[in-house]
Amino acid sequence: MAIEALEQPNAGQGLLVLKAEVRELSFFYGDFQGLKNLSLPIYKDLVTALIGPSGCGKSTLLRCFNRIHDLYPGNRYDGSITLHPEGIDILDRAIDPMDVRMRIGMVFQKPSPFPTTVFENVAYGLRLRGVRAKAVLAEKVERALRGAALWDEVKDRLNQDASNLSGGQQQRLCIARALATDPELLLFDEPTSALDPIATASIEELIDELKRRVSILMVTHNMQQAARCSDYTAFMYLGELVEFGPTEQIFLKPSKKQTEDYITGRFG
Repeated sequence: MAIEALEQPNAGQGLLVLKAEVRELSFFYGDFQGLKNLSLPIYKDLVTALIGPSGCGKSTLLRCFNRIHDLYPGNRYDGSITLHPEGIDILDRAIDPMDVRMRIGMVFQKPSPFPTTVFENVAYGLRLRGVRAKAVLAEKVERALRGAALWDEVKDRLNQDASNLSGGQQQRLCIARALATDPELLLFDEPTSALDPIATASIEELIDELKRRVSILMVTHNMQQAARCSDYTAFMYLGELVEFGPTEQIFLKPSKKQTEDYITGRFG
């Protein structure tokens, strides 16, 4: 899908613009093929959900976007992931994975704060980027914490250990850490699966706010969450993309029987 912009499904909302584009992507763990010739668009300032049964390749695809697979020997990519508007293939071996990870932040399934203070958790990526001025660090840390709706809860605890925060606060801290480097795309891998319903609702509200300024790609097993939070949904099965489209269409009028069977609970 090489189209840069399309009419949005809701009139009056302008054009859909590509933020990233997956083209004919396959991924191999050694001899095992985890992804099979996937192609799909990721639209700017919208939430795209990846759904499908366990082991279908959702997290594998997500982790291709920030080159985490590079950390393990024997892994191999075929195809491309193009980041717009520059048109950079982030899977190109000439591209530094650290640069990719600064532009594409990730929040994992379980809250994963570093064993240091609240402040230093958020400042980590900024320090990697060479930011040293205390005033600049303080400003950017505060902005990231505000962006994660956490500032009011931790502004008097910045020098305390991050492990003292609640689970929901820790996850929002991880979101703040990802936001601090001003990413263009945020990856969420089951971001609320380890949280209670109240914390889950808080993260979902935050996702709705964040998409106004950053594109989001999210893996979830929770069908209701995908329906509530996403604008577009991709259904995957056995490493293949079965169906992609506006979330309302995927959930109410899927074009593939396999998609309908999964959404209605017949398998998965």
